[in-house]
Amino acid sequence: MSAVRAGRIPAAYADSGRRAVRVTLAAAAGFYLFRYGLDRPVAATYALFAAVGLGGLSRIPGTGRQRAAMVVRLLPVCWLLVAVGTWLSVRTWSAVVGMLVVGFVLAFSAVGGPRPAGAASGLQLLYILPSFPPYDPGSLGDRLLGTTTGLALLAAAEVLIFPEPTPPPYRERAVHAARTAAHCAALLAAPPYALTDGDIRATRESGRALRSLTVPEAERPAGPGVRDRALTHTGLATRTLLSRLGELPAAPGDPPGAAVTAVLHAVARLATATAARLTAGPPPMAPYEELSAARAHLSALSVGPAAGVAAASVRTGGDASPPGFPPAVLRRHAAVLEIADAALTMATAADLGVGGRRAALPAPAGRFWYARERAPGLWWHRLRGHAERRSVFFQNAVRIAMALTAARLVAGVDTLPHGFWAMLATLTLTRTTMDETWTTIRVALAGTLAGALVTAGTLTLVGTDTVIYAAVVPLWMLFAFTVGPVKGVGWAQGLFTVLVALVFAQLAPPTWRLAEVRMLDVLIGSAIGAVFGLLAWPRGAHDELRRAAAELLHRAAEIVVATGASLAEGGPVAAPSAVPGHRSLRHAVILAESAYAQFQSEPAPFGGRARRMALPGADWQATLMAGHHTLWGADRLLEPPLTALGPVAAESVGGMGDRVAGRMLLVSAALDPGSDTPTAPVPLLDPAVDGFALEPPGAPRLYYATVSWLDSLMKDLARIARGGPGPEPGEAATAR
Repeated sequence: MSAVRAGRIPAAYADSGRRAVRVTLAAAAGFYLFRYGLDRPVAATYALFAAVGLGGLSRIPGTGRQRAAMVVRLLPVCWLLVAVGTWLSVRTWSAVVGMLVVGFVLAFSAVGGPRPAGAASGLQLLYILPSFPPYDPGSLGDRLLGTTTGLALLAAAEVLIFPEPTPPPYRERAVHAARTAAHCAALLAAPPYALTDGDIRATRESGRALRSLTVPEAERPAGPGVRDRALTHTGLATRTLLSRLGELPAAPGDPPGAAVTAVLHAVARLATATAARLTAGPPPMAPYEELSAARAHLSALSVGPAAGVAAASVRTGGDASPPGFPPAVLRRHAAVLEIADAALTMATAADLGVGGRRAALPAPAGRFWYARERAPGLWWHRLRGHAERRSVFFQNAVRIAMALTAARLVAGVDTLPHGFWAMLATLTLTRTTMDETWTTIRVALAGTLAGALVTAGTLTLVGTDTVIYAAVVPLWMLFAFTVGPVKGVGWAQGLFTVLVALVFAQLAPPTWRLAEVRMLDVLIGSAIGAVFGLLAWPRGAHDELRRAAAELLHRAAEIVVATGASLAEGGPVAAPSAVPGHRSLRHAVILAESAYAQFQSEPAPFGGRARRMALPGADWQATLMAGHHTLWGADRLLEPPLTALGPVAAESVGGMGDRVAGRMLLVSAALDPGSDTPTAPVPLLDPAVDGFALEPPGAPRLYYATVSWLDSLMKDLARIARGGPGPEPGEAATAR
């Protein structure tokens, strides 16, 4: 099949067809081996459903080898689920309680990244199947044998059949971006001290390649471990570096000074060494120390001569500034220092991404809080961060766990024939929004009805001739798993209805009433899914993203005000011990990012009718960037030692900070309006931020760095309000 030209078979059918061949061979081989070769029908059932569950029902991202490795790692979990389901099936109440706990834990495991999230549905199936009567602990050996065989065959099929090319890993993307940054920094350090249009486009393209939405799921560093967090941090820092290089203002008048050129040359060397480190090279210790020294020299040059004058100016009520540096030069110094900070952060994160807890470069505790944490602590941090009702991971886990629990209770109390099918319908048809669930159920019921009619006719005509069923099952399975994923849930349910009937017809004498039971089970299971889809957060991530984005901006406004006050006073104001970590904003960013990721996959709610919003076309990506920019800028500006701004500059910074915080609160209220939020049009774009153009006489470099930070936040707020993509700024180098 893989040799067939793409022009003859649509790509969607080719992809699903390859997956269907793997699943069919693994499931059919295990089923026939135990059913007809060894006469062990229980093992045959578990071999088939283990392969179908992890290969067909689950959507584990990655290549065949990556999926096979995931299946092998999940094998002990599968044994545990089968054993627990077998023992808890002794009573209905124990099976129901087990379903509640297991259902929540498996669904909530999605916080661990795309692979655990993709495997969750198949793992749910391996608890559901043994949790139904008959209670037969004596068959546990056959159940485990069948499960193991089915998964082993599936893993072998994933590796050997239609091998897939491995996509470029995330590290390779980061290497390319780091080399692009090195090239641009070198150009800016030599005549004509500017980037061409092509170079600027290259920075944007390299930065865009690091965005999570452009990276295949299997390659995204989304896990809670040190290396995954550090690679995410590397991507954010590299994007920031590329953006700052592309936006560096031209040198005013004469060529830049030797200190600026030295910093840019050091940035180029460190970026090159970072790319080498990401390809298993040595830690970039020497380039890191070189850039640190060059940065310190430029920073001292910008504020050093003013230090003594600053103390005098405080006593006399005047302002101090470095003699001989006009405001345009200080603005460029501030921009170059931002570039240096981004490069240092990129190198540190890359070293952590390769070396883990044994990394060589120094990692500041605030920005790299995870650097020395052990895996259990990082997992606990991830789980605790999402164990609240505002997390979409928590909401999804509660929704599906409650629905499956209710389905198991109904199946047990009413002694529903083949109640397993009802729970399978609940598992596969419940979606994250009520609108999507209802649409899915309507199509699925129509497909199930069509499949039930075909099943009834087939069972009536064929009767108990299992030879025909045995011959048809592989062909029908191949057809169902090829066509179903492409044509949609209606086709999938109809084809699967016929498939399960053909399978169970080989395990017990069939009658046409099996089709009636299948239809009834799907109807009950889908009804339960619809009820809990309505009761448990029916709008999915649409509402949650609004709340999370509004909370993010609210927390960011608090940090902007606190940072401005700290800079005006010349030292950090009283704050929790988490500063400079800013735990509240970091947590808000985490919740907003997870809600945004789910939002991307959900259709418009309730036929496109959105809740009243003053910003119906808000740019959510810009909201996340505003959170990152706030964190990174505040951390960087508050690094000791803090330089006294002087009364005029301090007053200017405080006024601009209040102005930006006010804009943040206004946009926050517009994203998530309350019942009494004013409905009159509100100017969400600040028409003239006069303070940004103010240049107090004698203001130090720190003043211009602060103005640059506040200006970037205002640009983010403008993008949020416009709802358009606009030019893509860099993201701040913060890690979850």
